[in-house]
Amino acid sequence: MTDTTQRIFLSYAGPDQAWAEWAGWQLQQAGHQVELDRWHWRTGDDFVQKMNLALGKADAVVALFSRHYFEPKRWTREEWSAAVALRGRLVPVAIELLNDDDIPALLAGTLRTDVHGLDEAAATSALLEAVHGPVPPTGPVDFPGAASADAPTAPDAQRPRLPSSVGLPEVWNVRRRNPDFSGRETVMGQLRTGLLSGRQAVVQALHGMGGIGKTQIALEYAHRFASQYDLVWWVDAEQADQLPVRYTELADRLGVAKSDAGSEPNARALLQHLRTRHRWLLVLDNAEHPDQIEPWLPEGPGHVLITSRNPDWHGIAHQSDLDVFTRTDSLAYLKGRISGMTTEHADLLAQDLGDLPLALAQASGVLRSGMTLDRYRRLLITDTARLLQESDVRDHPAPLAATVGIAVTRLADDGHADAVALLRLGAFLGPEPIPTAWLETARPRLATIPGDPDDPMWLRNALQPLGRFGLARTDYDAFQIHRLTQAILRTQTGPDPVVAIRDDVTAVLAAVDPGDPRSPADWPAWASLTAHLTAPHVTTALAHQAALRATFSKAAHFLICSGLPRAAHDLSAALHQAWSTDLGPDHPDTLTCAQFLGHATVELGDYAKGHLIIEDTLVRRRRVLGADHPETLHSANDASTNMSLLGETVEARRVQEDVLARRRRVLGEDHPDTLNSAHNLAGLLNTLGEHVEARRMQEDVLERRGRVLGEDHPSTLASASNLATSLDALGEHVEARRMQEDVLERRGRVLGEDHPSTLSSASKLATTLDALGEHVEARRMHEDVLERRGRVLGEDHPSTLASASNLATTLNALRKHVEARRMHEDVLERCRRVLGEDHSDTLASASNFASTLHSLRQYPEAAGLLKEVRASYVRHFGAKHPKTELATRNLATVLIAMGRTHEAQQLTGRKSDKGKRRFGRKRR
Repeated sequence: MTDTTQRIFLSYAGPDQAWAEWAGWQLQQAGHQVELDRWHWRTGDDFVQKMNLALGKADAVVALFSRHYFEPKRWTREEWSAAVALRGRLVPVAIELLNDDDIPALLAGTLRTDVHGLDEAAATSALLEAVHGPVPPTGPVDFPGAASADAPTAPDAQRPRLPSSVGLPEVWNVRRRNPDFSGRETVMGQLRTGLLSGRQAVVQALHGMGGIGKTQIALEYAHRFASQYDLVWWVDAEQADQLPVRYTELADRLGVAKSDAGSEPNARALLQHLRTRHRWLLVLDNAEHPDQIEPWLPEGPGHVLITSRNPDWHGIAHQSDLDVFTRTDSLAYLKGRISGMTTEHADLLAQDLGDLPLALAQASGVLRSGMTLDRYRRLLITDTARLLQESDVRDHPAPLAATVGIAVTRLADDGHADAVALLRLGAFLGPEPIPTAWLETARPRLATIPGDPDDPMWLRNALQPLGRFGLARTDYDAFQIHRLTQAILRTQTGPDPVVAIRDDVTAVLAAVDPGDPRSPADWPAWASLTAHLTAPHVTTALAHQAALRATFSKAAHFLICSGLPRAAHDLSAALHQAWSTDLGPDHPDTLTCAQFLGHATVELGDYAKGHLIIEDTLVRRRRVLGADHPETLHSANDASTNMSLLGETVEARRVQEDVLARRRRVLGEDHPDTLNSAHNLAGLLNTLGEHVEARRMQEDVLERRGRVLGEDHPSTLASASNLATSLDALGEHVEARRMQEDVLERRGRVLGEDHPSTLSSASKLATTLDALGEHVEARRMHEDVLERRGRVLGEDHPSTLASASNLATTLNALRKHVEARRMHEDVLERCRRVLGEDHSDTLASASNFASTLHSLRQYPEAAGLLKEVRASYVRHFGAKHPKTELATRNLATVLIAMGRTHEAQQLTGRKSDKGKRRFGRKRR
């Protein structure tokens, strides 16, 4: 690298890509090493990682300032902020006129170079001077009024043009730009990169379902990159046989048409002309028949952009499968179109509309006309087709409901009865991908699908037209129908066909066997099935089907095991209501559903409500099934677990000891349910301070579970985690750390990083690090767990509150007492509200808060809290319990600090050694 060569990173906003290409090309021509994302980064690369690496090695960051550049939530902010923070060289180049208010205050005093309004030669000089620095003249300076004798040379046909150097191309028939276009920056970048990928005619096909925005992207591309072309021509290609006529119009415009020749000869003349011409773009909009389009594709150094519902452009064009908006794009669009819409409301609406751009545009128009969001969302469920028939969206020929209806009619008219039947069947499943294996398995029992059930090609023959008409996305092993297309089709299906279709849907879902809902290895299959079972219209319609009751129950169990308690609760609640009516509240299937409902309610942190459901289920099972029935014992086990969570540890121990004895007698020592009771009893002993016996039981359960279930089974990992907790309590922190690190790694791999059990392991490991004095790393882990638990479980979930309390305690250990106090105060208030004054977690929070108050020398308040804690422990556990004794010692420490030594001695029953007294803390 020479002294003058620099490594330059180009920072720009997506809509300014043409400027970035021009600037990058000019800097490369000047000998610099340029990194530009669209030139050097591949699809699938980690954007943040690439950006950080580029910023780290760059000698300078050339930032193309525009109004787009400073829009909120663009990565450009991170790029220029990093350059400033790292004291790197930021080279601001303004590509449009900016006011002082357009630029963030941090950059307001930064000198910038303006290139807007300049011709290309002047803009190039200004750009290079901005990077190289000013160069004083070495000779006489020309008189400012002198006319330049040298006109700029004609630009090379292949290099990027200065975007402001020309207006619209001389040959241009594209309609006006859509001022409401937003998002799609990744798609625009990929499209531009694809079209620049070759020197001869590059054909790029954008395909996707109706309403997904194919035409709007093509329109935006034509306007955004208009300066890079001399000819841009838009062709309506829906009727392929009319292409010669459309081409003749362009041939006439270019002067190559002959008035006495027909449309086909003139079209051929146009194709021949384009072979020799540079910088042209031909847009073939809504082309549906690749075989009819291919003979009319031009060749030569230009670009062809095709939009189509048909995905089958293999061997003809580079394909881009266009998907719905990202949720971020949906939120930006809705909030930009509907004044005052909150992010929360926009997110709900985007979810309801499946992020489909046309549906978002239609909804924006209806909501701006005065309809409330709540009413719109209700109508979207009860009267979908009518609501989606309302549209004032410009540049779209028909609202979404009509678009779907037209496509289905054409499908039927073309003789694809099997495709129409499959489409309607899919409309009554969920909006997630539908594995084709399900349909293959259930085919002999499907009454609504015409044709020979033994025909091995039936599914291929039915799916192909759905893809071609843009009514479904088809992959090699699944197909998917957009949720709004489904809703429109359901609305348009009469009552008699609905009954038959629902019977077929039941047959499809009942034939699926994903495996054991408790086994992580089977969770992907269960997730695929459950995504359909939990779709509201599926649950409501099929909950009464006897053939699906076992499948529904297992799905609820899977949702609990995989750490999705909210989904488990909602599914179980809907099923319990339906089955209580159909079967009665004492039916075994209803009680199984109630068991999962109670479990899910507890997992959501509502211990009191969960207790009522679990106790009611236990009473009914004892009466219906008997005290020793395995399902009754399951309810008794759940009751004990919830008692512990409610702070009723002594009673929980009594119940669990009884359940363990019964399970050993009924099921045997090594049955998974027996081992579960032993595991739970050991946890209760640990809570009650009997750490030695808890350790012995946990070691025994861990060995048995490893042998019976496997080393990586979630239950085995739970035993290992609880054994490590006992080791911590016994002061064996080094071994506890080793075990917790191992469990955390395996839970992350088996269950996922955000599974509640994985987060529990991370929290326990952080607590062990605190015990080892590694408070900085403990703080980092507690902060991470707190953020994840808040996102996964909710801000007021007991586990989230426990993480906040532990983090505050760590902050106190790091001598950040003021921040620790603020957090403790907030956590204690929420614990009291959510769990109650006497709950064990509330008392632990109060103890930890008192520790921080002691560090701040706010002794009276600390003493008041500790008196309340100690009194509650005496009531629940007695004066000799370890928790009570710890609270007593802590209170005595505070009293001594206040000078009330005699009172402290009376409290503890012995003289205090002030020099050796240490304030204890309760971790959760």
